[in-house]
Amino acid sequence: MTTLDAARFATGGRRMRGRITAAWWYTVAGVLAFEVIMALLIVSVSASLTDSGLEVALVAIGSAIWVAATVPLLIAYRGRDETDPVRGRTLALLLVCALCGAGAWLVTGMWVATVFAIAQPIVMLDWPRGVRVRIVIAITILLAALWFIDVQRHVDTNSATFAFFTVATPAMTVLTLWWWDILLMLDTARLSESRTSAAQERLRIATDLHDLQGHHLQVIALQLELIDRLWERDPAAAREHVRIARESVDDARQGTRDLARGFRTVPLADEIANAADLLQAAGVRTEVHVDARSSDAPVDVFGPVIRETTTNVLRHGGGSWATLSLALSDGGVWRYEIANDRASQGAPAIDGSGLEGISRRAAEAGGGVDVDQDGARFAVTVSVPATGGPA
Repeated sequence: MTTLDAARFATGGRRMRGRITAAWWYTVAGVLAFEVIMALLIVSVSASLTDSGLEVALVAIGSAIWVAATVPLLIAYRGRDETDPVRGRTLALLLVCALCGAGAWLVTGMWVATVFAIAQPIVMLDWPRGVRVRIVIAITILLAALWFIDVQRHVDTNSATFAFFTVATPAMTVLTLWWWDILLMLDTARLSESRTSAAQERLRIATDLHDLQGHHLQVIALQLELIDRLWERDPAAAREHVRIARESVDDARQGTRDLARGFRTVPLADEIANAADLLQAAGVRTEVHVDARSSDAPVDVFGPVIRETTTNVLRHGGGSWATLSLALSDGGVWRYEIANDRASQGAPAIDGSGLEGISRRAAEAGGGVDVDQDGARFAVTVSVPATGGPA
């Protein structure tokens, strides 16, 4: 697993969790919007059924209390465990909602408004899978029947909008929460897939290393056994086997280096594409410009630089956009530039140790680093000559 992959688990993972958290609050806002609309409609109906301003004010206060009482139930839905939907605190909140519904009935005389006040929080409880569906179907049918009864009793519902929201809001609430459940499952599956991929990669590396080292160690063991047998009666042959054993040791070391280099070396176009994917997953709008001749650029210099600068953008940038480019100038100099905006001009865009490491790598290749800070824009440009001379 590359350094960029590790950063994807760390900073990128936290950013994705942040986006999931934002989606949860969008879900909460959507459900509360349904409830606020219903509260306003009930107040409107109350105003049309009574001439008493005091009664209308009491209904408005009760509606506000009802909305406030449903908020803890809605927030508790996020940490549900589907084991015990009814607890002491939940019962207290349901009692408050029932009292608010009773107050609405005293003013309006509408059964549908009274039952809705307790039905809406019920569908938001932590019911086991499959139970909530049956409950919401039963509540929807009950509310529709009560609305029909109220109409037959000549209770003015003021508008068809009131009837629609009263009957449909519990179902719309459940659909909204169901959308959140799906989003949460997808995020969990994404994290599980990432961990599984990392585990498979570690297993593959372990297998390759075992095969490589196992072969050479077996050869060395056989050579040492022959040396032990030949040391006294044929020293010349023993020394020859010592030489062969040394060669096997050198081959094992070189094979290990080649194996590690094969895992570390990634084409620069892929490095930049991976960096762009990581930035986009963190919510950063990203543009990429890569020279078609990027395969000729020094991978050992630019590879770590790309990973380091990408990690620093995620760690310190906090902005909304970033651009990455790798191009060969007419003077035969490879230039890699990463630019981004910062959440605040005072926030550091890259730490000192990271910039020092980038400068050291560029200097070893005869190149240099240029840092440009222009207001909220921060850019790091690394220049390395294609011929190995000074940039």
